[in-house]
Formats: sequence, C-alpha cells, structure tokens
Amino acid sequence: MTAEELNISGLLELYVAGVLSEKENVEITELIAGNAELQAEVVEIENAIRKLTSSVAPHEAKSFNQIQNQLIDSEPEEEHRIQPTEKTGTPWISYLGWAASFLLGAAFLYQLTQTNVLKEQNAQLESQNDLLVQQVSSKTADLQQVNDFIEFTNQDGIIQVPLDGQANFNNTYARVFWDQTRDQVYIDASGLPEPPEGKEYQVWSLALNPLSPTSIGMLNNFTDGNKIFVLDNANPSQAFGITLEPTGGSESPTMEQLYTLGVV
Repeated sequence: MTAEELNISGLLELYVAGVLSEKENVEITELIAGNAELQAEVVEIENAIRKLTSSVAPHEAKSFNQIQNQLIDSEPEEEHRIQPTEKTGTPWISYLGWAASFLLGAAFLYQLTQTNVLKEQNAQLESQNDLLVQQVSSKTADLQQVNDFIEFTNQDGIIQVPLDGQANFNNTYARVFWDQTRDQVYIDASGLPEPPEGKEYQVWSLALNPLSPTSIGMLNNFTDGNKIFVLDNANPSQAFGITLEPTGGSESPTMEQLYTLGVV
C-alpha cells in the first residue's frame, strides 16, 4: 500500500486507536516513519480524538498514587481494620471510560473517511457515465448520418461528381452527390485532411463560362470526426471546388488553397 492509499483507507484512524494486528502496526509504522505527510496526519487524528473524547471522558478521575496516599492518611485503628467497608469505584472505571471514548472517536473518524471515499468514487462514476452517454449519442448521430447518406446516394437521378486534388494538394480528393430535384448536395470529404487551427473548408459552385464561383457553405465541425456534410445548392452548377479559408469563409475562393476540383 502506498502512502496516498494508506491516507484515504481509514487504517490510520484504527492504527491510532490501537486495534490493528501486530503485522499491520509494523507495516504502517514503517510507512509513517519515512513520510512527513503521514506523520502530520497521525498528529491531526490524535488531536481530533482528544477533542472528541474530552467531552465524554471523566475530568476528575484521581490517579492511583493520589488514592493510595489518601488511604494511608486515613488508615483506621488496628481494631477496626477488619471491619467491612463499603467498596468505592476505582480509577479503572475512568480508564475504561477513556478507552471507550477513544475507540468511539476512532470509529467515527474511520466512518467519516470511508464516507468521503465513497462520495469521491460516486462522483468519478457519474462523470464517467456522463462521458459515455455523450460518446454513445455522438456515435448514434454519426451512424444516422451515414445511413441517410447511403439512402441519399442510392436514389435515382443523383449526380455524382468526383473532385480531384489540385496542385500542391494532389493527394486529396472528395465527392459531391447532387440531387437537383431537392437542390441539395452531399459532400463526402473523407479524402481531405483536418484543417489547421483558424481554418475551414469552403465549398464552391462554379459556372465555367465565364468562370463564376458561388459559395454554397462551409464544412463545419470537421475536426469532430464528421466527414459527411449536407449543403443546399440551387445553382446551375457546372463544377464544384473546395478551398481552405479562414474560419467563417471568404467572399471569393483563395486559389492558392484550392484543394479539390471536379466538373459535373
């Protein structure tokens, strides 16, 4: 057991109370001897038990020497020594009261420690459960989007436009699935790398003669693992392109950052 585990286990309280086995006492004594933090904790436990037990322990119990001296001073005459006398309480009653109070305090502190440990464990479990629920919800949403994408692309009349990598980005690619009857496009951006901080991909609808780009939207939340996007497109598109732009997009495409391009 490490010093930190010992500190939260509740064994220190039982150690101070003296109710552990000899083997446990030896092991804990060795740990405490080399750890200033544990030594301070033992002192705090002892002080706490003293405060707790002082309210229930007898305050006026006489010591054995005091009682012995009192008996000698009041020793009766010889003829009366065999006379029966009424028995009075001994200091052992006081000692037992102290011991019982001490153990009661130790048990109370141990229970308090265990309660705090359980509270901390419950808080950790609740946090883990919340994270798991979020992950399941996210995966469910992603799966639903994939199913919608498959259903969309299997419809009749869907135009598929492959977008090839351009210039310095010739190893990238994307695909556009265009439903002209509903003015919608699905963008499969699985061939694009994650954009750097402060940048987003912007999709353009192009008329070729003359060349006229029109933005149809941004590929938001790309870094969340989502690579399928749905955008509206009511334009008479002849080509599609994707550029990397500052977050929020640009009024016109940055041609030096043209990642993919494809003709309908």
